[in-house]
Amino acid sequence: MNKIYSIYVLIIVSAFSLCPIASAQNRQAEVLYTFPAEEERHEASWLQWPHQYQYGTTYRDNLDDTWIAITKELISSEKVYIIAYNQTEKNRIIKALQAKEVDLTNIDFKVYQTDDVWIRDNGPIYVRDKKGKIAIEDWGFNGWGKKANFKKCDSIPSKIGKNQNKTVIELNDIIINEGGSVEIDGYGTLMACKSSILNDNRNLGMTQAQAEEIFAKYLGATNFIWLDGQAGLEITDQHIDGFARFGNSKTIVTMSKQDLLNYDVKPADIIKLYQAKNKEGKPYEYLKLPIAKNNVITTYGKNLGYKGSYVNFYIANTKVLVPIYNDPNDQIAIQKIQTLYPNRKVVGIDCRNLYANGGMIHCVTMQQPSE
Repeated sequence: MNKIYSIYVLIIVSAFSLCPIASAQNRQAEVLYTFPAEEERHEASWLQWPHQYQYGTTYRDNLDDTWIAITKELISSEKVYIIAYNQTEKNRIIKALQAKEVDLTNIDFKVYQTDDVWIRDNGPIYVRDKKGKIAIEDWGFNGWGKKANFKKCDSIPSKIGKNQNKTVIELNDIIINEGGSVEIDGYGTLMACKSSILNDNRNLGMTQAQAEEIFAKYLGATNFIWLDGQAGLEITDQHIDGFARFGNSKTIVTMSKQDLLNYDVKPADIIKLYQAKNKEGKPYEYLKLPIAKNNVITTYGKNLGYKGSYVNFYIANTKVLVPIYNDPNDQIAIQKIQTLYPNRKVVGIDCRNLYANGGMIHCVTMQQPSE
């Protein structure tokens, strides 16, 4: 009887150990690469300059001043790589910068064709391997669920990797993921909206567990703050970086409950956001910025019908670039962000015309960490 019982127990234990659910729950994904926090020192910042080849000259001309302002601030902080559509565009950009007395010394131009300007979403994701060496991850990009042309932009990371002679980790067939979809605190925590990742227009049938395993392996994230988000809200299906960012390892920068509601964040997601904990299980501190007091009106007089977010800022080596809207709350937001970065100068960049196309400063910049 004892022998039969032992065999029975062995069979049951063996079967359980092979059970996919049990193994998935206990499996620890191997961390191969880590994504440095944005506040860590940069080698450079990347920009994709607006051009006329997709949406016309009016689109391009309405955005030039914003890119010039971004470039002018960044060149005193770090090197700036500017992607120009072709040689004609490169020459035009140089003339535009010179006309505003922008020093070209710290600027390096790359001539690559692009579909649009959103390098945060389509550009190179710089990570460190286990030895600390910088590599480029080429995540899949499909125009936010094939809502816009994307093939030129999707090729940008591989082109940059080849030009810089860096290892390129090819992830196009593993996951579609925009840089603006994920926020990472640099210490193992990732914050994201499911609506812009676990969406069949990006990753058909992908589960949360599968996404977490990929993010652990390639970004070093082992603690996750998942908000539901809203599929169909804007072209992005609600990117996290419009309303919640990691200001540093201890702080989430976001808005008040009422402002989040006004920004179309669901009540259940606000609760999850305010209850977020880091990898050690400790709650985050919160810096709550206002939203713009008034609806944003572009420089060409179009009332967008919605208020601007200040959360979509960009952290450079010596500067923090904050989107502003010619609004009474611009200076309040700048002053609040300045308290978080006493060793950096916080400056406002007029984003009214850029915001008409759905994005702000963080959406059009990408950091390259120092080796």
